[in-house]
Amino acid sequence: MLKVILSGGGSAGHVNPALAISEIIKENRPDAEFLYVGTPNGMERRLVESAGFNFAGIKVAGFQRHLSLKNIGRNIKAAAYLSTAGAKAAKILKDFKPDIVIGTGGYVCGPIVRKAAKMGIKTVIHEQNAFPGLTTKLLAPDVDKIMLTVSKAADRLDEPHRKKCVVTGLPVRKGFAEDVISKDEAKRRLGLDDSVCILSTGGSLGARAINEAALELMDWYIRDGVKVNHIHSFGKNNREEFERRLKENNIDLSEHPNFIVKEYIDDMSTCMAAADLVISRCGMGALTEIEAEGKASILIPSPYLAENHQYYNGLVLQSAGAAVLYEQKDIAPGLIAKTVEGLIKDPHAIDEMSHHASEQFIKDTPERIWKVIEEELRA
Repeated sequence: MLKVILSGGGSAGHVNPALAISEIIKENRPDAEFLYVGTPNGMERRLVESAGFNFAGIKVAGFQRHLSLKNIGRNIKAAAYLSTAGAKAAKILKDFKPDIVIGTGGYVCGPIVRKAAKMGIKTVIHEQNAFPGLTTKLLAPDVDKIMLTVSKAADRLDEPHRKKCVVTGLPVRKGFAEDVISKDEAKRRLGLDDSVCILSTGGSLGARAINEAALELMDWYIRDGVKVNHIHSFGKNNREEFERRLKENNIDLSEHPNFIVKEYIDDMSTCMAAADLVISRCGMGALTEIEAEGKASILIPSPYLAENHQYYNGLVLQSAGAAVLYEQKDIAPGLIAKTVEGLIKDPHAIDEMSHHASEQFIKDTPERIWKVIEEELRA
């Protein structure tokens, strides 16, 4: 029996790749047994247990870089947690006896991966972003292999650790990798006509900048009589504000069947298939799905994340000619509408961007990831 510990947390962007990696392992080793290690009260516990995994908790908290009285208190608590995390990790490892430990980011995977490496257990980490996170940088000296979504990430690691790097890509949800439907079929399923389709999303929580862009675009469609299908998700944190702004702009969704507006898009693969153009944040999971579907995009990275890493994610697609990238601070009123209008009037440009997006997608990610794991197990 193959025994595997997976660890990653703090956001779905760290948890979902871990779950996807577990599926890759199970396809190759049906006998595999898994244990997921995360923070006891983090979102990873809910996601992992709902997926049917056994879960072990380690109390860990991130250190705050901006100093304030509140953050000093948080850092004291983080230091206290860190002082006990190593012993807790050691107990988990001794009890479960894994053959390999795989981390997918977030501070929670630090103690378990580092302790496993010190105990001589095989260790692998996966870095989703083009700008490696602090956890990856700290663990790089200890682990056996570092899997990367994009090759640019290796350039931002210290020279001695680059030889451990393998570009595998990021595993995507099955709807994007298998049974991909045509644009026409996707529009039919969604009840849309054959007009150009725009998809805008700020993720499960939402993003105010992308909500503003969607409102601006809907205003323009209605005012100038532009025939466009538009799918938008405003996110869990933005329902009240978005509905208020719709009223202020006199946008009655019941009068516009070509607008699909939801808090959360649970059939994203269908919506992405229907789209000609996607407006999105730059989480690497979202960008990989854009690549998988081969979609032109307008990207607005979140400015609130560590080391502005979403900007560097988006820069990969822009540099490939697959996207238009705007930093949030540079977006003036009317800019997104003007950009969308220019692209709608130039279908060739959209086709070119879509083609370049497809070129970025690594189609054999599952095979690459399993090869890394298998080689480490045999070493």
